[in-house]
Amino acid sequence: VQLQAYGGGLVQPGGSLRVSCKVSGINFRIYALGWYRQSPGKERELVATITTDHTTDYADSVKGRFTISRDNVRRYLYLQMNSLEVEDTAVYYCNRGSGELFRWGRGTLVTVSS
Repeated sequence: VQLQAYGGGLVQPGGSLRVSCKVSGINFRIYALGWYRQSPGKERELVATITTDHTTDYADSVKGRFTISRDNVRRYLYLQMNSLEVEDTAVYYCNRGSGELFRWGRGTLVTVSS
């Protein structure tokens, strides 16, 4: 399994950013997927999940601001992040949304700062 997140960068508070994750080596369509993040000094946390039928769920801290989506043809997972806050600064990773997680792949750093 290869999980490669990219698209992070520096954005000002209140700004928007979309991160993507290319998933390979699995039958993409049959897994619920999720976005996780890890801030310095904190444990990795789950922020958004999407099931095989595109049902979504979000952590309270990002609800109403983040949108998770998936492209089953291209095998990509996306996270659209709006109204970004300094507290959203973290390395973002993709993985399964439930069950036993895959080996972690490459994350992408999102920095929210003025």
